[in-house]
Amino acid sequence: MTRRRPYLFAVAATAIWVAVPVQAQSVSDLQRQIDELKAQVETLQRELRSAVQPAPMAATPPMPATPQVAPPAVAVSDPAPPVLADDGTADRMEPPARAPWYDRLQLRGYTQLRYNAFLSGDADAPAGMSRLRSVHDSSINDDGGFSLRRVRLVLQGDVTDNIELYLQHDFGTAVNNQSSAEPRQGFGQLRDAYVDVFLDREKSFRLRFGQSKVPVGWENLQSSSNRIPLDRSDAINSAVPGERDLGVVAYYTPPHVQRIWDRLDDDGQKLFGNYGAFGVGLFNGGGTNRAERNGSAMTVAMATWPFELDGLGPMFRGQVLELGGSAMLNRIRPEVRTGGVSELDYREDRIGVHAILYPQPFGVQAEWAWGQGPQFDTALQQIKEAPLNGGYLQLTYDLGEIGSGRLLTFGRWQHYRGGWKAATNAPRLETDEWEIGVEWPLMDALELTLAYARMKRREADERRTGRAEGDLIRTQLHWSY
Repeated sequence: MTRRRPYLFAVAATAIWVAVPVQAQSVSDLQRQIDELKAQVETLQRELRSAVQPAPMAATPPMPATPQVAPPAVAVSDPAPPVLADDGTADRMEPPARAPWYDRLQLRGYTQLRYNAFLSGDADAPAGMSRLRSVHDSSINDDGGFSLRRVRLVLQGDVTDNIELYLQHDFGTAVNNQSSAEPRQGFGQLRDAYVDVFLDREKSFRLRFGQSKVPVGWENLQSSSNRIPLDRSDAINSAVPGERDLGVVAYYTPPHVQRIWDRLDDDGQKLFGNYGAFGVGLFNGGGTNRAERNGSAMTVAMATWPFELDGLGPMFRGQVLELGGSAMLNRIRPEVRTGGVSELDYREDRIGVHAILYPQPFGVQAEWAWGQGPQFDTALQQIKEAPLNGGYLQLTYDLGEIGSGRLLTFGRWQHYRGGWKAATNAPRLETDEWEIGVEWPLMDALELTLAYARMKRREADERRTGRAEGDLIRTQLHWSY
């Protein structure tokens, strides 16, 4: 109706104009006619306004009450009778189906890129004299350059509620060219291949079958992705170079000990990995990826226990001191220069102790080992059983969070006198070394370690004598995935 209003005005005005006598003779007649015209226009406007206004709505009578009708009954089948067990009692409801085992596997890993630079020292030496070399890092040499120290890939997961598998490969190992001694880098090597079988619901007790780390030495069990110094110490690692062997081991961790370790892990502390508060194992004893040669088993045992120090006062609140030790009994046949392995078994028995005060912010870590093992005697020009001893002392200070992680500084001194059974003819090592450095988290999953090392070492080659010295700057970029 509103849009039709202009047309109504136009029609009314036209009709009125036509009705006005054209023969008006005076001004007074014209004025009267204008007044009449205005009155008629106002009358038409009032009628139009009345026409477009909606009529008042009549009161709606109340709706008659509708009788309520009950909803139709839905037929429900009777519940199935409970399943009875053999003894007649109701069996418990089966839990919901778990995801397939292949959906519960995790693929992860890490890579370490290194660069070592000599500041001074015996990067090279005449024939028969020791050069400055390390049994842990082959890139410490006179040629230098970048190297991939580790390229690890891990497949891990729960196969069932009480079975977990673990498979780790390292693609940063080297082999020699078949026609010469020139090394080739980047070959794959099996590191871990084991399965854990948990024997209780809390997963406190488990059996581990396959190739895995040998529980001898706290630092040996700590992952290289979690350790602050670039390398393990010579004395502790000499028990099991490569840290692994093939066998079976039992681990037990009381629940309250696990709670302490979980708290430390949540605080960002660098633990040794969950290898149990107690561990006992049997292994071949020949070393990582080496066939058994003498039919005897290596027996090992280790215990470690964390003590919360809150009761000593406010300054010790939250701090934990972990103490423990390990023992090993073994018979081994080292590789010999003439080819193959020794025809004789050499006794290799040792004990070790460790102590760790986790840095909050100041920390101390120390280990020491004593025993005997195969060692080349330069005077007799043959391998003999000889004493060994050595260890390390490490101080750590936590500078706190810097946005992407904790900034840690460290200083370590290590000492070792004894054989290195992983090298041909089990040469004697004489190591004294100081190292200071910083671990700097650049961003998530990426950290840089810078260190200065003052080394004095005997090369792991029985054909070279004396000790070499030198100063090095060592760097490592570590990224996880």
